[in-house]
Amino acid sequence: ITGYVAGIYMRGIRFGFVPTTLLAMVDAAIGGKNGIDVGVYKNMVGLIRQPEFLLYDVSLLKTLPKAEWQNGFAEIIKHAAIKDAALFQELETHRLSDYKKDPVLLAALIERNAKIKLKVVAADPYEKGERKLLNFGHTLGHAIENMYELSHGQAISIGMTYAAVFSQQLKGFAETERLVKLLTRYGLPAFAAFDKRKAFKVLQKDKKKQGQQIHYILLEKTGKGVVQPLPLTELEAIFKQIQ
Repeated sequence: ITGYVAGIYMRGIRFGFVPTTLLAMVDAAIGGKNGIDVGVYKNMVGLIRQPEFLLYDVSLLKTLPKAEWQNGFAEIIKHAAIKDAALFQELETHRLSDYKKDPVLLAALIERNAKIKLKVVAADPYEKGERKLLNFGHTLGHAIENMYELSHGQAISIGMTYAAVFSQQLKGFAETERLVKLLTRYGLPAFAAFDKRKAFKVLQKDKKKQGQQIHYILLEKTGKGVVQPLPLTELEAIFKQIQ
């Protein structure tokens, strides 16, 4: 909201962020996306405007509730799944408690993830190509987040799981169980029951929709995401197969 207000007030004023959550440090504060929700639709009103600065203080995370740690790790796992197989392996060797008790380990993790996102954003600031990969798990995730008042991390985790299932069907992705295992290792949900018809209706308002297609983010393998244009008719058929 800060970035959005700064972007529209007097045709734009300077602003910066001091992120106080893990989610903000590894994702939300980086990249210049500033938006607000409209009803159940995520970030429907907004703009892209870069902050003047980001100031990180890892000690601010000491008082985070459990849900906020999970929100952050959902995005960290997303980065690993689409861009960094080695990071994925590192996460498999640790637990959330390891990062909470070791500020050096945590700071290194935050820096690594910030660099992943910064590199993608620098190459594609207005999301015309590669930056779309950062939406892995967010297409379905955003649809169900406000429908069921889920936390962002919970919704994106479920969205990533189903995107992995879709990747099995469309890309031959063979590591869905590995992704599910990592998500649950960090206290995140995987599969969940939801109203498929309602979710598909909400999903059709997704910002990644172009004409009668949605650019869905799938996995070819762990560490390599791809942008897959899917006709709405094909996506609807896939949704109907969800158990």
